[in-house]
Amino acid sequence: MPARGSSEALERARALFAGARRITALTGAGLSTASGIPDFRGPNGVWTRDPEAQRLSDINSYVADPEVRRKAWRSRAEHPAWSAEPNAAHRAFTDLAAQQRLRTVLTQNIDGLHQSAGLDSGSVLELHGSVFGVVCLDCGSTGTMRAALQRVAAGEPDPPCNSCGGILKSSTISFGQALDADVIRSAQRAALDCDLFLTAGTSLTVQPAAGLAELAVRAGADLVVCNAEPTPYDELAAAVLREPLVEVLPELVAVPATGSDEPLSTWGDPGTWS
Repeated sequence: MPARGSSEALERARALFAGARRITALTGAGLSTASGIPDFRGPNGVWTRDPEAQRLSDINSYVADPEVRRKAWRSRAEHPAWSAEPNAAHRAFTDLAAQQRLRTVLTQNIDGLHQSAGLDSGSVLELHGSVFGVVCLDCGSTGTMRAALQRVAAGEPDPPCNSCGGILKSSTISFGQALDADVIRSAQRAALDCDLFLTAGTSLTVQPAAGLAELAVRAGADLVVCNAEPTPYDELAAAVLREPLVEVLPELVAVPATGSDEPLSTWGDPGTWS
């Protein structure tokens, strides 16, 4: 059974962090709420307050309905990621990287706040893409969101691709779209190549990202779940924490490391493959 209850779970998580030598993290929308970016399904989530807003993130609605696309472009111009600043939870991962114990941050977020907090882009894998880029659904051409929004401001409510005239959308993964296969393979390798797998601010309900937690546990890693609400993977966790991420993550990262200096072998380490 996972350690629960504020004091017991926190002490268990502190001990796991102290002994961990290679940590992979999966972060979700709950990490950025303290930076002013609302989540989707929480009590004050975007879709909770406006269920119709979910259509803007549905690929079939987006392709079929020009009005959905026009609303989506207006929404992108107003996205809080343009002005958001990293919070203490984001900075905790930067501190963990400085300790040379962070393997990778796998993030479901599209806001770029891990990188803004100083985390090297090579240490962040954006599972659901980025709000700061655009891609053509027809020819695959890419560009910047800022340039596309300049076209919207200049009078193009649904700007087509400059290369082929096709439909442009943000370079994020919408519902109904498959995740990039190379990104998923890299995420799976990171889940297999750690001795501690941390989830922070994610409900662990969206697949295939959520399944990475179970993959890590099956490969021998300890799982620590930090989320305000219960998740489907709590029973697999060694510790489940409900405290605010801006408080608990800096505390965990600040725990002095006690791990061995001996080489660490994991399922994701090619040296262990036969």
